[in-house]
Amino acid sequence: MTQRRARSRVHARVWAGGFTLIEVLVVFTLIALIVGLVPLAYGRLRESAQYRDTVRAALTDMRAARQQAMADGVETRFAVNLQTRAFGVRGGPAYVVPDPLTVRAVMAGQEAGADGWMSIRFLPSGGASGGSLDILRPSGQGVRLRVDWFTGRVEQEAIGS
Repeated sequence: MTQRRARSRVHARVWAGGFTLIEVLVVFTLIALIVGLVPLAYGRLRESAQYRDTVRAALTDMRAARQQAMADGVETRFAVNLQTRAFGVRGGPAYVVPDPLTVRAVMAGQEAGADGWMSIRFLPSGGASGGSLDILRPSGQGVRLRVDWFTGRVEQEAIGS
C-alpha cells in the first residue's frame, strides 16, 4: 500500500503543474481582441437601431397624418424643423432625430412657417401638398420618404452617396 501512496503523490505533482506561458499568452490575446472589437460592434449596432427607429417614426407619422385627414375630414400637417432636428404630426409629440443622423427636407414654399417649421399638408380628399424627407446615415446612405401631391401616398426609396 505504501507504494501506491507514493505513486499517487508523484502523479499528483505532475498534474499540479499549471498553465504554460504560451497558453496564458493566447488567453490574454483573445481577451484583448474581444475588448477591442466589442465597442466597435456596439457603436454600429446603436447607430443602425437609431436609424431604423427614426425612419419608422417618420413613416408612421406621415401615414398617420394622411389617415387622420381622411378620417376626420380636416387638413392635417406633418411638420419638420431642420434647426431643432424634429418632426411629427402638428399638434402631437415631436420626434427628435439622434445626432449621428442627418435630416433634409423638400417641401412647398407656402408650407414654411416663420418659426422654422415646414410642413406637408394632407387633405381630406386624400391629396397632399407634396414633399420629401431624407434621413441619412453618417456614411451618406439613407432613405427618402416622398409624399405624392396628387394621391397623398407616402413612398420610401433608398438613396446613397
